[in-house]
Amino acid sequence: MEDPRWLSPQEQRAWRAHLAAHRLLFHQLDRELQEKGLSLNDYEILVNLSESPDHRMRMSELADATIQSRSRLSHQISRMEAAGLVVRASCDDDRRGTFAVLTDLGWETIQRAAPDHVAGVRRHLIDLLTPEQVSAIEEIYAPIADRLQSIRTAR
Repeated sequence: MEDPRWLSPQEQRAWRAHLAAHRLLFHQLDRELQEKGLSLNDYEILVNLSESPDHRMRMSELADATIQSRSRLSHQISRMEAAGLVVRASCDDDRRGTFAVLTDLGWETIQRAAPDHVAGVRRHLIDLLTPEQVSAIEEIYAPIADRLQSIRTAR
């Protein structure tokens, strides 16, 4: 086994700044959504369903889109079903397939929560950066996300 390539002091600072910013931003946005009765995970599911044809997605596709295990997503959907935000529907062309479907209450909830959530994203991230920095974030994270998604998919 070869020696690890330790991070330089600058790389270590960058890594720790990334971790702190990510965790603090997630926590803050999640806290703000709690005021609407949602978690950030709930919100992400509602967004995916609201942007899908007929406001429905196969559970397997929704798990991939939200980067959750199928088991974890199933538990999350059960909680959201109990709150009346989504329902499960069977898939006509695949007896094993199940859809998550946005309810009218789920649609109303995402419509009510979205403006404040977007304002929070602006307040806590976008408005703190220059347009060039926003572009840099996209340029930096897109290939990282693509690589990690391909590793995840290959499993």
